[in-house]
Amino acid sequence: MQNLTRRLVAEALGTCLLVTAVVGSGIMAATLTSDIALALLCNTVATAAALIVLISVFGPISGAHFNPAVSLVMVVLREMSLVSFVGYCLAQIAGGLAGTWLAHAMFDLPLLQISTHVRTGPSQWLAEFVAAFGLLVTILSIRKSNPSAVPQSVGLYIAAAYWFTSSTSFANPAVTIARAFTDTFSGIRPIDAPAFIVVQVAGALAAMVFAGYLFKNDSGH
Repeated sequence: MQNLTRRLVAEALGTCLLVTAVVGSGIMAATLTSDIALALLCNTVATAAALIVLISVFGPISGAHFNPAVSLVMVVLREMSLVSFVGYCLAQIAGGLAGTWLAHAMFDLPLLQISTHVRTGPSQWLAEFVAAFGLLVTILSIRKSNPSAVPQSVGLYIAAAYWFTSSTSFANPAVTIARAFTDTFSGIRPIDAPAFIVVQVAGALAAMVFAGYLFKNDSGH
């Protein structure tokens, strides 16, 4: 077990770089093209690529959660202590906010912004439930059957979910909070963020139950 401080630094840095990729690629895409579909494709590719690399780099240190919903599931599964969970959540949120500010700084934008991008309504809440559900099913299943494939599997799932969900698949409370503080392509109004976070957590917990049933050890059947 790695030292908790090192794990928290890994979670903070990993989440920071993930959000930097999400926000920064959104800014770059919107700068280079007025075609929304093309901009989303650019945002998708950068985010998925970053996820694959970041999970590969930080996975051996902290598990590369970068996501409070993932950490919560690990607590419920008794694979993480409550103290570690609180630390992970704080590190992920702090890292995410730093990632937003870093992206703004690189593109010479005001560091402090509040998003005005409307993302709300039952269809988007359902989309976020589905996004988080699929993400956790992916993680919980692949880590048992083929642990070395987790980075690629998560990156590919998120790339797909960008396009098959109406919300463009946030699937992450820390990233949702961070994206509330950028009034750019990837932003979400702060008033819309709490509902996203609630359904993300619900989707993650539902996935835990489903995966526990579907992928349980059948040695005693």
